[in-house]
Parts: sequence; C-alpha cells; structure tokens
Amino acid sequence: MSALALNVDFHSHSTVSDGVLSPSALAERAKRNGVDVWALTDHDEVGGIAEARAAAKALGLRFIAGVEISITWAGKTIHIVGLNIDEKNPTLVQGLARTRSGRERRARDMAQELANRAGIHGVYEGALKYVGNPDLISRSHFARYLVEIGVCDSVSDVFKHYLSDGKPGFVPHRWATLQEAVSWIIGAGGVAIVAHPGRYDLSPIAYDSFFTEFKALGGVAIETVTGSHTVDQYEEFTKIANQYGFLVSRGSDFHSPQDAEVDIGKLPTMPKGSRPVWDAWFAA
Repeated sequence: MSALALNVDFHSHSTVSDGVLSPSALAERAKRNGVDVWALTDHDEVGGIAEARAAAKALGLRFIAGVEISITWAGKTIHIVGLNIDEKNPTLVQGLARTRSGRERRARDMAQELANRAGIHGVYEGALKYVGNPDLISRSHFARYLVEIGVCDSVSDVFKHYLSDGKPGFVPHRWATLQEAVSWIIGAGGVAIVAHPGRYDLSPIAYDSFFTEFKALGGVAIETVTGSHTVDQYEEFTKIANQYGFLVSRGSDFHSPQDAEVDIGKLPTMPKGSRPVWDAWFAA
C-alpha cells in the first residue's frame, strides 16, 4: 500500500487533555473507523501515550506517539504537533509541564470574565465535570458546559461569541515559544508539524514570516487535510507546503463524537502532489 493510501489520523485528543474519550476508547474508535496508523496528540501532555500504545497494540493498530504543543507567536496562539516522539524525554516532559502551568489560573480568570462581562456565573465549577485532567482545563471544557446550560447551541458558537479574542470570556495565556516547542520535539526524536495552519488569523506577510522561521528552526511539515480545514483549504495548504518545501500531515483533530467536524479516521484522501510526512516511516 502506498503512503498516500494509508488511512492515517495523526491528530486526536483524549480525556488526558480536552477530549471526551479515554485513550483506550479512542483507539477502539480509530480501529472501528478504519484507521491504519493512529497518533494520540493531547494538548501539552504525554500522560495518555502508554495507555494508547497498549490499546493500539491489542487491537492490531499501528501507533505513533505524539503531542500538540501550544505556543505564542506574534501575540497569537498557534499549535505545533510533534510526531514519533519519545514521550519520556526529560526535556520534553519538563517543557510540557511548564507550558501546562498557569492553565488553572487562566481558567478561573475566564470564569470571572464571563461572570463580570456576560452575567454567566459558576462556569469554572460547571466546566470541571468535563475535565479528565485538572492541569489541562481548557476553553473546550468551558464550551461544553455553556452548551449544556443553553448559552449556545454548539461548541463552535461558544468559541465564536464568548471564548475567542475580544469576546467576554477570552483570557490570553503565554505559552511556549516556537523555538522551544520545535526544539523539544526534535530533542525527543520527533518531527515538528504546524497544526491546522488555516485556522490562524495571520496576514499573508505574517504567515510567510512564521513558515520561514518554523522551517529555519527545523520544522518539517504542516497539516493539510484536517478536520479544522475546509475542503478548499486542503488544496490551498498542499500548494503552500510545496512552496516552502514542507511535507504534509493529516489528522481529524477529533475531540468528541458530539462536536467533531470530522470523525476520527473519516477524512478524505490527500490531494495529488502531497508529500506525506510518514512516507519513510512504514514499509509499503
């Protein structure tokens, strides 16, 4: 089987970060949905990898250890996926721990903002029921609670009206730097990939600066076919990848069966001209 024909899903989240399925349940869903090779990429956390790897092995599912690192670049939050990492690498583990610190304080500040500016009270306590790992309480947990209490009809609507930059519940957080994230991933034996690049509010000049810096630091790929992109963006970012000499990656960015744009393993095939990051990882 050619590399492009493999059904890979290299972007998904479990209860260890802000997903709703355990690593084992996520492995089962990936296998059931026809995934050939799967990666768990929890936000700023590698604590679910051992369970995910064991579950995948029991299912006969090929597994790649991964992580999604939050960074701040030019005042914007951007995510960098690391694949084929050694999740026990001390520098990576310590760096992720530093990145996670401050999430709880940010969450309390978000709840206060929602109370003060939108009159919505008790959101921090409500969000906790959705949290598998208290160190990783996030906007997604807030969004699920706000949908539960009828503030909005969907998680995406919550982000649009309450939790994005300039909205009542948004509180910025200082994440890792791009250089730190890429160096941690490379130091752990992995490859660094820009997650869902079409999702960021950057000007063409800023995108060029970002991609140029990312490549100079040792970044090798960008996600093109992802649940966070539109169909038109699959082709657009495949062309951009080729323009900058990047390989491409593919992943659903699956968090929950209830609010997934695309289910795990259910992405379309890669566009022609794609050069997959996993090309050299598996025998044909």
